[in-house]
Amino acid sequence: MPPCLANTFIRCIRIFLLGSFTFAQTVHADDAAELANKLQNPVANLISVPMKLDWDTDIGPANADRSTYLVQPVIPINLNDSWNIISRTITPIYIDAESPVEGGRNDYGMGDILQSFFVSPKAPTASGWIWGAGPALSLPTGDDGLTSDKFSVGPTAVALKQQDGWTYGILWNHLWSVSGDEEAPRVNSEFLQPFLSFNTKTNTTFGVNTESTYNWETEDWTVPVNLTVAQLVKIGKRPVSFLAGYRKYAGSPPGKQDWGLRFQVTLLFPT
Repeated sequence: MPPCLANTFIRCIRIFLLGSFTFAQTVHADDAAELANKLQNPVANLISVPMKLDWDTDIGPANADRSTYLVQPVIPINLNDSWNIISRTITPIYIDAESPVEGGRNDYGMGDILQSFFVSPKAPTASGWIWGAGPALSLPTGDDGLTSDKFSVGPTAVALKQQDGWTYGILWNHLWSVSGDEEAPRVNSEFLQPFLSFNTKTNTTFGVNTESTYNWETEDWTVPVNLTVAQLVKIGKRPVSFLAGYRKYAGSPPGKQDWGLRFQVTLLFPT
């Protein structure tokens, strides 16, 4: 692990432990439990700003490393008494993307932005299911070597259920390129994220998910399995969630990544 990432890892662990134990002045128990559940719901009526640091290693023949910083603001917009529109934006910034082949170029900079909108009912269905659906757009905002050079659109949807501390469901989207650089490869990509988590009485959340992508052009799966633990705390008057995770690639194109780590801080702004 590079020294800068090792230092980041140590700082994240310190923050996580301090958040879990030193800042024991948590939100009121009922409010905290509600917030912890909302954190597991991609279409919750909650403004949140997750900030992730993903580190992947053993990439390609050069056993390269890649560090990706992601900012993912989630903003609910009140449509009427029964419906919300949930805006979810993913902005990746590659702060260290080594070449997967010997002698190749290292890349640094912004990747393509993924913007999703979910129309979601404010109340669950009679059977307790929560859902949302709408459009997803991939914008070719990335720097050279970090972009698809294509503007892509498609549908996205999520469905989940929460009961007795458990949350389970699936997030899906499909993107097709509709314009952009004619020489760049076409985009025809499927994303599937089944997820399962359990929130304890101390608002510690244990989770497992996959963030699987299938490229219909090359017929390749990329299947990272993430194991995570998160803690909701209150720092001053602000509820904050700290998360750490381990990722193992159960499937990927030949020569691609093997495993990685994730650290995440999520700022919460309850409505």
